[in-house]
Amino acid sequence: MERLSNDERNEIFRRVEENIRVLKEKAGEAAVRSGRRPEDITILAVTKTVPAEIINHAIHCGMTHIGENRVQELLEKYGQLDLSGCKAQIIGTLQTNKVRKIIGLVEMIQSVDSGRLAAEINRVGEQKGVVTDCLVEVNIGREENKGGIAPEALDELLGEIAPMKAVRVRGLMAIPPICETASQVRRYFSQMTQLFLDRKGKTSDNISMDFLSMGMSADYEEAILEGANYIRPGTALFGHRTYPKLR
Repeated sequence: MERLSNDERNEIFRRVEENIRVLKEKAGEAAVRSGRRPEDITILAVTKTVPAEIINHAIHCGMTHIGENRVQELLEKYGQLDLSGCKAQIIGTLQTNKVRKIIGLVEMIQSVDSGRLAAEINRVGEQKGVVTDCLVEVNIGREENKGGIAPEALDELLGEIAPMKAVRVRGLMAIPPICETASQVRRYFSQMTQLFLDRKGKTSDNISMDFLSMGMSADYEEAILEGANYIRPGTALFGHRTYPKLR
């Protein structure tokens, strides 16, 4: 594949800048409509298959959180990323045998969905002297092909995590089913918000309900309107992932 010219590179960067501007504007408007402030919404840029140079440009344009789906892809990019003003997270399914590779590198793991995974994060964290922030992933649509725990299993999992010293639950995460209408997806978001609010008063030393992470490129406005304070856009920021070589 041929490398990009400076003009082509600059055009990609310009599109990313414009996408960031539009996304922040729309997310801010949704926040205000939901009775909150734009700054109450955290935007995590999903960087799956995005080259490090484009990620760095987004960071320089104000993105303060990035999320990778796969551990291996994060590790391949990590040394090329300018994370001085940005935090990296894992947002995809995490296998227990990959936990050691990321503890201490990532700010948060958004996809904790079993006591076994939490226990491994805790075990490695205790060995390394690191406390890892996590979100519990809920399979709000009860889809067999998706990760996350069933809503009725949430309290049991939180109870398992409560004694762990190197895991700190900061809230919940969900990926709703693909829906045909905004009203349909909002129902799933509303159910997640109710789970989140119901547990706000049941916190412990290492469990709090600070972040409700839901909403991606196609539905982040609906998610914010229903109570999300953490959104995970990817395509809305970086476009479709077909990047030629930048160098």
